[in-house]
Order: sequence, then C-alpha cells, then structure tokens
Amino acid sequence: MIAKLTGLVDSIDGESLIIDVGGVGYALACSRRTRDRMPSPGGTAALFVETIIRDDRIVLYGFGDAAERAWFRLLMTVQGVGARIALGLLSTFAPDEIARAVAAQDKTLLTRAEGVGPKLAARLVNELKDKVGEIPVGAARGVRPVAGGASSDAISALVNLGYGRAEAFGAVSQAYERLGADASVEVLVRAGLKELAS
Repeated sequence: MIAKLTGLVDSIDGESLIIDVGGVGYALACSRRTRDRMPSPGGTAALFVETIIRDDRIVLYGFGDAAERAWFRLLMTVQGVGARIALGLLSTFAPDEIARAVAAQDKTLLTRAEGVGPKLAARLVNELKDKVGEIPVGAARGVRPVAGGASSDAISALVNLGYGRAEAFGAVSQAYERLGADASVEVLVRAGLKELAS
C-alpha cells in the first residue's frame, strides 16, 4: 500500500498528474485544488496517497495534505459517494468549507460540486454531521461549530437577510467564539454582520 510519494512532477494532464520517483512514474488522480498547487513539471512535490484496488486495476489518488486525504476517506463512507464525487467535492471546496457546510446543514452549497444533486447533498449532511463532530470550521481562527439557542436564532436571522447558510454559520461561529455563550441573539447578529463585512 502506497501512503505517500515524493518526487519530480513529470506532467499534469486533465484530472491526473505523474510523479517521477526514482525513475518510476506514478499516475495519481487528484482534485483540482491539489493540481493547482503543484509546481511546474520538473519541480519537487510530496503527495499523500490513497490506494484503491479494483477488480481490474489499482488506482492512486494524490492529495496535497493529510486533511484532504482524511476528507476523501470520510466522504467515501457516504452511500452513493465514490472516488469521482469525493474528488469533485474536494475540487470545489477546501476541507474546512465542507466541514462548515455539514455543520450548518447547508445542502444547497454542497450541490455546487459536480455530481452532487439535492438528494446526495442531503445524504452527505445527514451521514456526516455526527462524524464531523468537533472538526474546526475556521482552522486559521480555531472556530468550532455552535448550535442551539441564540446561535441558531442568529444564524436564521442572517439567512433571512439573504446570506448563505454556511456563510452565516461561519460568521456566527466566529462571533460566538469571541463573545461567549452569554451573548444575545441581537449581539450575535450584529457581530456576525461585522464578520461578513470584513
């Protein structure tokens, strides 16, 4: 089982790239986000790898970081999500954006990924909500999901003002983290609006 490869980028073509490791070229299927972060051919790259063995072939999937590979594995646990759809989601969203969408139960946002319709988006949210748990939704700021009470009301208020559910969730989460559990709905809405404006 191959878990990580470090070598020279030989070529980037469509949905895959070839990494030359000591004269052996490994073809890896990658998300668009990973491909976009790769150096030009001849540059050195290190990729985390997920190896999937099928009846007729072995397929290697490459990821720019361990978080992306972890989300690929997690997405594949959802009924109806195969490698193509998981890569489509990771091409469209960063892992923390998926976590935020799942925590906010924003099914509409997830349908932006290729191959994800309303039914599959609902299944993703329902099956992943308990698995995501305490994954930070704003990794850079250490923001964690909040739910219930004033937070839920503040999120609903921002959604009613025209903001997307995941966007409102992120803003209220940041405000909640800064202001604490005693903040009122009005305070959270005002603080959330400031977050959205910044």
